[in-house]
Amino acid sequence: MAPPSGHCLLLVSTLGVLALGSFTKGQKNSTLIFTKENTIRNCSCSADIRDCDYSLANLVCSCETVLPLSVQQPSYHGHLTIWFTDTSALGLLLNFTLVQDLKLSLCSTNTLPPEYLAIWGLKRLRINAEAKHPLAEQSLLIHNGDSESKEKPVSLHKDWPACMYISFLDMALFNRESSLKSYSIANIASVTNNFPYFPYLKTVPILSNKSYVVTFIY
Repeated sequence: MAPPSGHCLLLVSTLGVLALGSFTKGQKNSTLIFTKENTIRNCSCSADIRDCDYSLANLVCSCETVLPLSVQQPSYHGHLTIWFTDTSALGLLLNFTLVQDLKLSLCSTNTLPPEYLAIWGLKRLRINAEAKHPLAEQSLLIHNGDSESKEKPVSLHKDWPACMYISFLDMALFNRESSLKSYSIANIASVTNNFPYFPYLKTVPILSNKSYVVTFIY
């Protein structure tokens, strides 16, 4: 993939999101972040770890405890997996970050509120709520590539920078046993005007004279 254009770098650098960055050095490693007992662990894993197996992650991955305010990193590279138990911690890690390949695993039986997370540049999403519903992992392709879902990915220009894609993830989907779904709307010139029910978008620096692709995942 071509490197982000200058205006994309300007956009993500001005978001000021309180998130944790990947510290992996090898391309084969993936990043795992999990929260437990008021701590946040950032791990580099060379192999997939069974969801919500904290002991195994600490044993076989290279992990460190980090503070939420210690790093301001509005983008993740490669595969990112987050184990979470509530939306407040997840929002702190993920809201308005640039993530292309993401897996979210709910590691509790908590009922999640109908809140939305906004993610830039999301291409592929996987979710697992086995702790709440005994369903197989679900996968959804937003754009570019093969999909395990029946949903058809939106067809877009390959040279569009990643920050032209905005995905809204409905966290209440973890409460339901239905299949993961999405729909996309292309050529959105003004995100704030077209989606007035998302008032927090007014605080996000939106580029002028640019068209966006907005995807709702539910």
